[in-house]
Amino acid sequence: MSTDRTSLLLKVVEVSTSKTGKHGHAKCHFVAIDIFTGKKLEDIVPSSHNCDVPHVNRTDYQLIDISEDGFVSLLTENGNTKDDLRLPTDDTLLAQVKDGFAEGKDLVLSVMSAMGEEQICGIKDIGPK
Repeated sequence: MSTDRTSLLLKVVEVSTSKTGKHGHAKCHFVAIDIFTGKKLEDIVPSSHNCDVPHVNRTDYQLIDISEDGFVSLLTENGNTKDDLRLPTDDTLLAQVKDGFAEGKDLVLSVMSAMGEEQICGIKDIGPK
């Protein structure tokens, strides 16, 4: 997937292969979705090439507060706070976080992290405070 973004993280959603032709190697056609932006990308590469696979983590944190500048304060497993994440950019998820917090619900936010990037990707309502 050709791009100038060095930390591109993709979820492959489709792979197809072509047979070896008159120009050498069989080819693989990849269709993938960027896990942070949702952008669809395609690429064709020789089937004999290797590709790097990033390690993606998903961690749940309890939401403590939302600052006026759009950062969230999260409670980590060891009792410390994590204050370096912005509210999600996805409109539906953003509305769920803001509305649930305003209603006083206990919310757990799922954070996906890979290659130095982190993003809120999900929400769970664990009941009223």
